[in-house]
Amino acid sequence: MKKLMLFAAVIELCLGAAMIHTGHASNPGQISAEANHATSAPFRDGLYLGKLAAERGGESHIYTGRWTTEGDRASFTAGFQQGYQNGLVLRASKGSTN
Repeated sequence: MKKLMLFAAVIELCLGAAMIHTGHASNPGQISAEANHATSAPFRDGLYLGKLAAERGGESHIYTGRWTTEGDRASFTAGFQQGYQNGLVLRASKGSTN
């Protein structure tokens, strides 16, 4: 249950950051597209694996072969890149507090 709540909080933060980045929902179509990404299984999978790779100090090597369509692979790649960047920021912030 705790993992589900943490995952929901991460998604909420990502969507909030997207709204700030786009000028507080100045373009509703863009927010809708980003919300679709956040609910996409390939995107979420990439987000999770990217975060894990960054936390473990792994390379940013993206394995898209687990998804069959080009659209799913693109979503996975976008999620992985976002998760990897977020993981690097998290890792750096943990390192600076110790």
